[in-house]
Amino acid sequence: MTTQENASTPREAVGVFGDAAAMDAAIEELLVSGFDHSDLSLLAAGSTVEEKLGHKYKKVEEAEDDPVAPRTFYVSQDAVEGVKAALVGGLVFLGAVGAIGAVVASGGALAAAITGAALGAGTWGVFGEVLAKLVGGEHSAYIQEQLKQGGLLLWVRCSGPEQEKRATEILTKHSGRDVHVHRLPLA
Repeated sequence: MTTQENASTPREAVGVFGDAAAMDAAIEELLVSGFDHSDLSLLAAGSTVEEKLGHKYKKVEEAEDDPVAPRTFYVSQDAVEGVKAALVGGLVFLGAVGAIGAVVASGGALAAAITGAALGAGTWGVFGEVLAKLVGGEHSAYIQEQLKQGGLLLWVRCSGPEQEKRATEILTKHSGRDVHVHRLPLA
């Protein structure tokens, strides 16, 4: 293989994390250091892995260098919290607006409209909270599933030796284990 082929072969750094906070800190530093969200990927949920490959990995390390390991995009805990807040807030707003509309349309007074808005907001707010718990619960279940299998696997696509060095330094700094760089198969 020529030097030119080596330079154009896509490569990525990989590391395994023992907890979500350490991985989140590594990802935050990677993003601040010039890596893009699209450069980062995680091992997909076990059900997705089993569906795509016909088996689950016994240990997350088995997937580190597997080019067919199903992946998913990184979603920060802040983003999950934002979705949860949007679900609750959005449904509270819809409930309030719907209740006001119903009272006003029926010729109701302002006090009745405000009371209806409060009741409608409460009903839809509870529904939003249930949806928010489901979203947060799925994220938590994914994290717990990965940790049971040995850790959270993070891949970082690198555009060259300087990025490879920076990515491995950051992954190691934030308690990533088995940090290394491997070549990706050409698509």
